[in-house]
Amino acid sequence: MLPEGISKGAVVVTADPVETRIRHKRTDRRFLFKLTHALIGWLVPLFIIIVWQAAGAMGWLNPILLPTPLDIWKEFVHLTSSGELIRHLGISSWRALLGFLLGGSLGLTAGIWVGFSYKAERLVDPSLQMLRTLPHLAIAPLFILWFGFGETSKILLIAKGSFFPLYVNTFLGIRSVDNRLFDVARVLQFSRWDMIRRLIVPASLPHIFLGIRLSIGVAWLGLVVAELMGSSSGIGYIINDARSFSWTTVVFVGILVFALVGKLSDSLVKGLEGRLLRWQDSYKGGDPS
Repeated sequence: MLPEGISKGAVVVTADPVETRIRHKRTDRRFLFKLTHALIGWLVPLFIIIVWQAAGAMGWLNPILLPTPLDIWKEFVHLTSSGELIRHLGISSWRALLGFLLGGSLGLTAGIWVGFSYKAERLVDPSLQMLRTLPHLAIAPLFILWFGFGETSKILLIAKGSFFPLYVNTFLGIRSVDNRLFDVARVLQFSRWDMIRRLIVPASLPHIFLGIRLSIGVAWLGLVVAELMGSSSGIGYIINDARSFSWTTVVFVGILVFALVGKLSDSLVKGLEGRLLRWQDSYKGGDPS
């Protein structure tokens, strides 16, 4: 008797146990490879923390200038439990998000426009490259004079920094597309919109994602400058206020929060990049097959 649902003459394909074991071994090797490299990334920070804590416990460090990691952790727990850190982090995150969305969207649009047009490149790119070299600290006082100490000056300062990495990488991504693909698009009579959607954007995505990651990093840097220059809320305000009273542990907590949130946002974009660019067949640095 045949099993129910299988008719006579049907070919029953069974999995080869040897092939299945090989596939499972490859999966285990990939998992162990990724886990090992994730743990390796923590070796240097853990080593620094252990040496730092040991040096502080032996009295080799001035606790006012360089408190121990344990003291910083206690301050972090205190600020978190009181709700003060969460409130200021929410304000800073909202500012960084608005500034990144404003500057990043304009940078992406400008990069596409200039990347498509040689005339636009000659007209706009020299001026943008000159503005790109202006540091945040030089622009911040001018923004404060123009827009005051309110949210507008902070968001615009963040947007200014977020604009250029995405603009440059989008422009580079478009200009890096193989010219033969444009010839194929002309033969297929693609419209300008189809060319952007089906040709330019997919081919430029690696550069665009790199620009997004760099723009997010610059957005957090711009946020620090904006909040340190003049603010009554946010993580930068906490750092500046703690500096005035020599609360070094609070300063380190603020720095730690910026580092963790910046790393988290970068990892989210990197994970999205990995999902959308799975079609790439590029070198992975020795990842086992």
